[in-house]
Amino acid sequence: MIQSGTKLYLDSIDPELVRQNLAWGAVGATSNPIIISNLIRTGRFDSMIADLIAQGLDDDTICWKLTDALVSQAQEAFLPTWRESKGNTGWVSFELDPLLEDPEVNLPHAQRVDRYIALGKQWSAGQSNRMIKVPATPAGLDAIGPLAAHGVTLNVTLIFTSRQYRIARDNVWAGAKRRSSIDTFKSVYSIFVSRVDQYTTENCKALSAQAQGLYGILNAKRIWKENQGFWYANPTPLQQEIIFASTGTKNASDAPWKYVGALAGSDIQTNPPETNAAVASSSQLFSSQLELLPTDSICQELDAAVDVQHMEDTLMEQGVAKFVAPQKQLLQTIREKRTSLAIR
Repeated sequence: MIQSGTKLYLDSIDPELVRQNLAWGAVGATSNPIIISNLIRTGRFDSMIADLIAQGLDDDTICWKLTDALVSQAQEAFLPTWRESKGNTGWVSFELDPLLEDPEVNLPHAQRVDRYIALGKQWSAGQSNRMIKVPATPAGLDAIGPLAAHGVTLNVTLIFTSRQYRIARDNVWAGAKRRSSIDTFKSVYSIFVSRVDQYTTENCKALSAQAQGLYGILNAKRIWKENQGFWYANPTPLQQEIIFASTGTKNASDAPWKYVGALAGSDIQTNPPETNAAVASSSQLFSSQLELLPTDSICQELDAAVDVQHMEDTLMEQGVAKFVAPQKQLLQTIREKRTSLAIR
């Protein structure tokens, strides 16, 4: 895969997995609340948590101090890559508070935007190779322009459609052009792939067997091609790239490298640890596939079957829920640790 031109990122900041994936050629990583919660549950960070509890900190503060520390550890591991590439790669993504999008809290739009901007500035301050991850929600999209203008390196995530991608790209670029220099300007746009195919499985049941399971790939390749064209027309010193995310297969009949192979050749793949492990242990050879689309007849069938706006609305609703629930679970995990560590 790497030989095809793809940059490999790890969908984890587990220190052990980071070391292993560095050996496989990974050049970056990302974090989210599920990853942090799972790391806490291993017990490997109990002493760090106990120290934070002893400082009298509340659960939310412990959550973010721990996240900051774990992301910083991963950043240190990838810092030589970042330096060698002069900032083109070697990044680790830090996700801003998903609870800003919690429907139960229902913050006013303007307040969400302001909080994204404040948190983006806070968690990027003094960091070299940290990307700030902001979702392509209405508030997130309105916040990324000011953040880009401030000099924050952005990973715009939870993108499912070309419409979202264009708004994200245009807002980030408008912000970047307000800087005194774009020499260090870097941005990435995370396109979710397998979730799109889950959508067609559930909502486009009339698709032929040949077409089902291909729309996520077709959609991602089209957005990649558009991104290539835009930055060719608006050149920058560093690459502004697509991240192919949600690349773990959900269908048991699919090879674990289905998306890895189909999207090989350029930009970034952020793969789950088990996907990278499957690829590393296989004898698969990957060549560039991004320019290759399904046949015209399959493309036409897919385009006729998929209601893109309904897909975006559905997947964004699900995506926000999948952002919010893990953050609540992470806070619950910290509460449980507070009790169990006290008992010891």
